[in-house]
Amino acid sequence: MMLSQCEAFYARYEASDGTASVRRDVSHDMTELTYEILATTLFSNQIVGEQADFAEDVEKLLNTMGRVDPMDLLKAPNWIPRIFRLRGAKVMKKFRKLVGDTAEERRRLIERDPENAPRDFLTLLLQAEGPDGLTAEEIEDNIITFIGAGHETTARSLGWTLYCLANAPHERALVEEELESVLGGETQPPPVEWLDLLPRTRAVFEEAMRLYPPAPSINRAAVQDDQWGDIKIEKDITVLIMPWTVHRHETLWDEPAAFIPSRFWPENRSAMHKYQYLPFGAGPRICIGATFALQEAVIALGVLLRRYRFDMAPQAKHPWPVQKLTTQPDGGLDMLITKR
Repeated sequence: MMLSQCEAFYARYEASDGTASVRRDVSHDMTELTYEILATTLFSNQIVGEQADFAEDVEKLLNTMGRVDPMDLLKAPNWIPRIFRLRGAKVMKKFRKLVGDTAEERRRLIERDPENAPRDFLTLLLQAEGPDGLTAEEIEDNIITFIGAGHETTARSLGWTLYCLANAPHERALVEEELESVLGGETQPPPVEWLDLLPRTRAVFEEAMRLYPPAPSINRAAVQDDQWGDIKIEKDITVLIMPWTVHRHETLWDEPAAFIPSRFWPENRSAMHKYQYLPFGAGPRICIGATFALQEAVIALGVLLRRYRFDMAPQAKHPWPVQKLTTQPDGGLDMLITKR
């Protein structure tokens, strides 16, 4: 399903006027691609509602979700309105309606024809609904989380990967060589095998996630009083783990600011400490979708980079990374896509 969505997607890079290149905001494109993959793999492409403005809606949602409001810093009572929450209320209402309508449509299908209802993530959630299971609101929360976190993080990382390769032609050439070697024959290996068969392609994605971690900070609440060095950590206090800082720390990485995918080649991975690299978190709460995201990314890169070359567009500004829950390129990624 991932492969079919990627192959259907790349056709939009065909220039309609016959020119060799098209100019696109690749950040926006990757949001749409990962959404289409998510809609197919997790919801069997049965998400109800208007999807044309989905990428813009996600950006609006992430600009308001989880953002610290000045009233929070002042520890104001909850009844005092928060500006950012008010701004996000409209788009959240739209998301709530989308997922509520989708869930209700699936409930009717399960009741009407349980044998032919898709056996996907949505169906499994609904089967857990009930007095001893999930509430309807919790099901909606899970779906919104998967829409926001299950595709937004991968979308951002794919965009940053293409940006990094555009600025490292020698690394891009290695990936193109690998793709031709593995996928260039008369018959392609099954896409489920690509993650293992394309180690250099995987490595460029992982190195991009080191430089631009999709979740630049991870919040955890202390379950009890603790001590770390001279720092006393009280129960219930929030602790921020910062992958952005860890991934660029000079004591952990050689040339930490440089894009060097060979760090993640199979023969070099064993030298890395397990808490040195945290794109998916670590420990018992590590991201449940890590393998899903890696497989999705390698398939997407395999399909796109075999057919097209991505370069920064003329006079395009290099993007400044900003934290809006995920690490996003301010102003998008203005790129020139040329058919190889």
